[in-house]
Amino acid sequence: MSDFVSSISRTINYLNVEFLGGPKILKSNWVINFQKGATAFWVLGLMFYFQNFSDQAWVYLGLHGSYGFCWLLKDVAFPDPRWQTRITFGGAFIAVAAVLGPYWVIPYLLISPILGEAHMGANWAWMTTAIALHTLGIAIMLTADSQKYYALKYQKGLITSGMFRYVRHPNYLGEMMIYGAYATLVWCWIPWAILAWVWIGLFAVNISMKERSMSRYPEWAEYKKRSWYLIPGFF
Repeated sequence: MSDFVSSISRTINYLNVEFLGGPKILKSNWVINFQKGATAFWVLGLMFYFQNFSDQAWVYLGLHGSYGFCWLLKDVAFPDPRWQTRITFGGAFIAVAAVLGPYWVIPYLLISPILGEAHMGANWAWMTTAIALHTLGIAIMLTADSQKYYALKYQKGLITSGMFRYVRHPNYLGEMMIYGAYATLVWCWIPWAILAWVWIGLFAVNISMKERSMSRYPEWAEYKKRSWYLIPGFF
């Protein structure tokens, strides 16, 4: 099983970094930052194009749009070394086609009439839930990434305190909560299918490889015993 996951990880790395070959002019974070930062304008453009100014559309704009700007601030203040990798144009295409592009399908489903004129998205009770989930997810993701950046900047090793004390991958948990909020707002199964594709095909592999990397530290066994994999109380 571990060899299988390693093979998938190598394949993902090739597709994201080396696909089609050629010069590595772009940086991974440039591609990601463009999509994140442009999301607010994409959603606003959809609203004007389809003349959909419903409460659900405005709430979606506020949540997903602000998340994009939070991501840009994060990349400036404490950039993730993973996204500093130079990639080919083919790698950039794969990133957009496999993950970043499908993320933009989620607001399209909510704002366009593709699901039917009567489809308005989540009601106010579920919108309130989505807002709360999104807010908590943003806090968890940013806090965890900040702690990880500064902890490893001054001392390499296994991080077992703070946001990582009880959950080994709080940054992934926060990200999943954020996008889960968007899927909740749309109130349709298709966004969940998109997220399942990303979470199983990418997040699960990355987390598995991260677990393997952390296992080299002597304190790993004790840390693993007292901490949860992703969600407190599960796995």
